[in-house]
Amino acid sequence: MLHFIINPKANRGKIKKKTETVEKILTERKIPYAFHYTTAAGVATDLARRFSQEDGATIVAIGGDGTINEVLNGIDTEKASFGIIPSGSGNDFVASAKIPLDTEEALELILKGEAKPTDYMLCGGIRGLNVIGTGIDVDILKRCRSYKILRGKLQYLVSLIVSLIKFKFYKFFIPKDGKQVEKEGLIVAVGNGRQFGGGIRICPKAEIDDGLLDFVVAGKLKKIRIPGAFMKLMKGKILELDFTSFERCERVKIDFDKPVTIQIDGELYDGIDFDVSVVKGGIKIFRP
Repeated sequence: MLHFIINPKANRGKIKKKTETVEKILTERKIPYAFHYTTAAGVATDLARRFSQEDGATIVAIGGDGTINEVLNGIDTEKASFGIIPSGSGNDFVASAKIPLDTEEALELILKGEAKPTDYMLCGGIRGLNVIGTGIDVDILKRCRSYKILRGKLQYLVSLIVSLIKFKFYKFFIPKDGKQVEKEGLIVAVGNGRQFGGGIRICPKAEIDDGLLDFVVAGKLKKIRIPGAFMKLMKGKILELDFTSFERCERVKIDFDKPVTIQIDGELYDGIDFDVSVVKGGIKIFRP
């Protein structure tokens, strides 16, 4: 059985055409399905938890990165497979997973393709598929929520520019050779996927099925260098910068000098430790 969990407000509500296309194809082929619409935050998680208990169920998210993350945190990964029909303004994880943006192509991938083992991340008991981080990315997301007139990539771009101008560096501590090494930085990012913010490649080398996390730290730099660093970031060349460090690992644990907000796939969380681990091949996702 195909269970579609749909966020009717995704991409400013421009989702009706997608659901009509899906409904038409499934009806013509006489494939059993059910549509379930979200009405508030957390509903997608509850729906995924409920319907993934059916033997051989496929849970399909129709929405943006937020909907995908909610479904991820409810789905029974042992019993159900996960399909995605991209409908957000950013579509960051689907870019790493190479899932088609076209509705018919994405649906065909679910109907005729293979659900492949895919890594996901855990932080404070919360699952993430794409990028977990703190620093300027959190500052940007908080601004995005206040700039309600703007939408999509423009909203993120304006928030990013303002944040770069006003941002104060974070102080954090990274374990190394049995010691805690103190650093200051712009952003700490752990990637399973490659990008966030609608195409900003913060972890440009990340793979979603290699069993490893890509750990990227953009350290402290002079503000005069920020425009150049921003251009490198937009081009996916952040790892070329001399103040950036990169490594692959199975776990990342960082301490901070004060409580921080952590973003997991664009959702903000307080009161959890920055302790990220990878679950190798932990979920089956329909992808090329």
